Amino acid sequence: MARAKNYLAWQARLILPELGQRVVEVGCGAGNFTGYLLDREIVIALDSEPACLQRLGERLPRQPNLEIVLDDPCSGSFLNLARFAPDSCVCTNVLEHIADDSGALQAMAQILQPKGRIVLWVPAFQSLFGGMDVQLGHHRRYRRQDIAQLAARTGLRVRKLHYVNSAGFFLWGASSHLLRQRAVTEGQVIIFDRCIAPWLSRLESLVPPPFGQTVFAVLEKP
Repeated sequence: MARAKNYLAWQARLILPELGQRVVEVGCGAGNFTGYLLDREIVIALDSEPACLQRLGERLPRQPNLEIVLDDPCSGSFLNLARFAPDSCVCTNVLEHIADDSGALQAMAQILQPKGRIVLWVPAFQSLFGGMDVQLGHHRRYRRQDIAQLAARTGLRVRKLHYVNSAGFFLWGASSHLLRQRAVTEGQVIIFDRCIAPWLSRLESLVPPPFGQTVFAVLEKP
């Protein structure tokens, strides 16, 4: 997805206004989204894969406000991140990889300051689950109701909760169930990014769709 500039910019337009100045990025990967965060006071970029963190360090060297941490939200050491006094966590396409998603969300809430926010970007609709999800290591996909229930169990308030990328709903379903693909091709990514993402993002900024490929959520700690 590193080449999907329009898609990442769309994602950033939705996510960045919801974040504070002291951000924990849970599951930063190789840093496709991390670069958008570097105007903040501090960014703690966290991942459980050393190779991803090495690539992130090479991609964004010598950033004085960037802390790179090898950890995951289901480990006991994750709670040590509270020492940074974070006011927000962002978790893009990560929660679906975690078996204990409720425990991970609880851990994120624990490290946040009061009124801190957790921003989630997760794949939508279990009916779309297929070979590509298996290949990516997904445990599940989500509906809005699923995220609302997770938030309630964790004691978080729902500030925003809606679907994103209505076209992607059909494209993912066709690729996964009709074409039986195990991965999205580079050509598919480029076509979507150049031909669909620019106008779809404008349309959905006016009218959030009733379905989509993604669930976007903003949750707040009391």
